[in-house]
Amino acid sequence: MSDIPVLRFLDDEALAGPVNMARDEALLEAVGARRSKPTIRFYEWSEPTVSLGYFQHHHDFTSMDEPIRSLSVVRRLTGGGAILHDRELTYSLAIPLDHVLLRGGPNRLYEVLHDAVIGALACFGATAHRGGEDDDSGAAKGPFFCFARRHRYDVLIGSDKVAGSAQRRTRDAVLQHGSIILERRFAEQPAADLSASNVQSAALRLALRESLAEVAGVELQAGVWTTAERDAADALVTKYAGVEWVGRR
Repeated sequence: MSDIPVLRFLDDEALAGPVNMARDEALLEAVGARRSKPTIRFYEWSEPTVSLGYFQHHHDFTSMDEPIRSLSVVRRLTGGGAILHDRELTYSLAIPLDHVLLRGGPNRLYEVLHDAVIGALACFGATAHRGGEDDDSGAAKGPFFCFARRHRYDVLIGSDKVAGSAQRRTRDAVLQHGSIILERRFAEQPAADLSASNVQSAALRLALRESLAEVAGVELQAGVWTTAERDAADALVTKYAGVEWVGRR
């Protein structure tokens, strides 16, 4: 019997912002309660959507110029700056606190996932690297957009950020999710642009799975949403679509 840790992976289609956020929270809770296996999920967004960091103020979004303030908006469970989700691949990873990938501490997850992103991008001829330096940004301070901030674990192409991640930690589990920008259509969000490398979502999903298996020493097994997981996520959609949550700060 193999001793290689197993991650279930879920390939989701493009979904609305509240649905994506509800599914991430449902996975965090289910994995923490040991009702679900450690899971990595790949997904996209059905329309351009701004996700606010947990600690950001809603009026920072509504005070933006057009066309940004007219886009759909959600609030994440995780901190950091806002992200304009458009043409990108998003991942979320939910694992229990005693998982082997956390033996080096929660920040080790940033290293592992971002090194996997770097390896995946190399398959398309894109040379990326970890930033290595922090700016003065924090959970509640810094530029409005995450991709204008810098963290030592961020993935850069040259000096431009192409991928970043954030975490939510509970007593039982960690959720880490992040965005890989495929094409930048909005000048307001500074980011690298992979359109010249012709990186397509389907190919990147495969490359990222293979790179993660190699970098993290895990086996990825295709899975499906359970009925209980879907029901839990569906029950959370109203929360993420509601003014009380989105405008809570």
